[in-house]
Amino acid sequence: MARVKRGVTAHRRHKRLLDAAEGRKGTRSRLVKPAHEALLHALAYATRDRKVRKRAMRELWIIRINAGARAHGVTYSDLVAGLRKAEIALDRKILADLAVRDDATFGRIVEVARGA
Repeated sequence: MARVKRGVTAHRRHKRLLDAAEGRKGTRSRLVKPAHEALLHALAYATRDRKVRKRAMRELWIIRINAGARAHGVTYSDLVAGLRKAEIALDRKILADLAVRDDATFGRIVEVARGA
């Protein structure tokens, strides 16, 4: 059986790894082992932060809705409870967008929630 030399395969794998680690500081972009570690950490952080981004956006929407609701004389919790009673199914993303961009429509939604 012929001997298999792995130089070409290893070089290709290392090249792909170093291309992915481009832009990092020092040996993390030049040497294979530190680049591999940096890449593994980066992938782990990316996975974690996809969840964190969802949490952060929800927090931001709630802050914006609360600010808009208080401008119309209602608290966030009273607004959400009123919307539930009035059976209005608007998610927080849409409510926050209305509070920021279209104050008149948001004001009408607050009045309906207050009436319920």
